[in-house]
Amino acid sequence: MSGLLAFALGIALPLGFWVCRWLELPFWWCGLLLLPVALTRGGKLANTRGNAHGAARFIKHLPAILAVLLGGAALVWRNSLPLLYYPVLVNVFFLLLFAASLKQKQTLIERLARRLDPNLPESGVRYTRQVTKAWCLFFIGNGALACLSIGAGEAVWALYNGGIAYVLMGLMFAGEWLIRRRVMKKNTENAAHV
Repeated sequence: MSGLLAFALGIALPLGFWVCRWLELPFWWCGLLLLPVALTRGGKLANTRGNAHGAARFIKHLPAILAVLLGGAALVWRNSLPLLYYPVLVNVFFLLLFAASLKQKQTLIERLARRLDPNLPESGVRYTRQVTKAWCLFFIGNGALACLSIGAGEAVWALYNGGIAYVLMGLMFAGEWLIRRRVMKKNTENAAHV
């Protein structure tokens, strides 16, 4: 749920910029968009103490924690700068999540693929590892562009992080889907010839 929440906030925050502009309000008011996360995540985070899986749960909720901290900082300081860093930090979070899975026996993508096909062949395992690496590169590039957009002005930041970044992510999903279909077809043809 934390990933979906981060995704929703990633869309809501840049849209909030345009709403604030239209209403002639300062952008730092959008810190209010990030604070409800404390109400939805606070109780679950409190239960992680003393639990063997506490660290894993903390990491899972890190985007929500960052949202609360950055939203609160924007409101306290009456400055939009903390809000501008949220997309950068979300990209860093997902980069670390995907990259860490490369060190494990199963990558994050392989675990997702095994939900659809528990008997994933070795070629599928190799493919999912490559897809995980591709997503790592995507998060590096997207995070770098999100960081560069901070210095380009709030309108450019909102355009990139509220639109262009999601188009790029959609293209990444679509491209991977097309490649996966080709790889699966090739593997099926090779298995038929054996």
